Amino acid sequence: MTGVFGLRGELKIAPSRIGEDALAAGIDVRAMLADGTSRALRVRALRLHQGRPLLAFEGIDDANAAQALAGATLFVDRAIVAMGEGEYFDDDLVGCALVDVAGTVLGEVVAVEHYPAQDVLLVGPRRAMVPLVRAFVRGVDVGARRITVDLPAGLLDPREADEA
Repeated sequence: MTGVFGLRGELKIAPSRIGEDALAAGIDVRAMLADGTSRALRVRALRLHQGRPLLAFEGIDDANAAQALAGATLFVDRAIVAMGEGEYFDDDLVGCALVDVAGTVLGEVVAVEHYPAQDVLLVGPRRAMVPLVRAFVRGVDVGARRITVDLPAGLLDPREADEA
């Protein structure tokens, strides 16, 4: 949540790729506060103001109460999120083996980062960046914990580009 809006306890949010469509009045969310603590909240209302989503929570009725939530990250139960074909939760990808088309293990996905142009897998202890795009990714099998890729030389290890 990026900050307080107005005097009635509404908060501005910057939605993730899941988007504000994962939020609705009556759902329960968990707010991870800046100090590391968390708090259970129920959404009272969601509305758009000049294209920006605003949330109101039950029991948060003024700007002072809302200010305590500013900077928090919201989490929703994954069961209520509608995922499309080829969409995955970050947690589903982290820990997957990254393998080439021959089946050779190239590393393990240690994190997923989100950028405006595309999502990126961070692989191995050096956190090599692999764009999560069709040009490189041949298949994702979350059940088998494998992501098959066809990468250009040097993407995971710049020294390999010098040898190519």
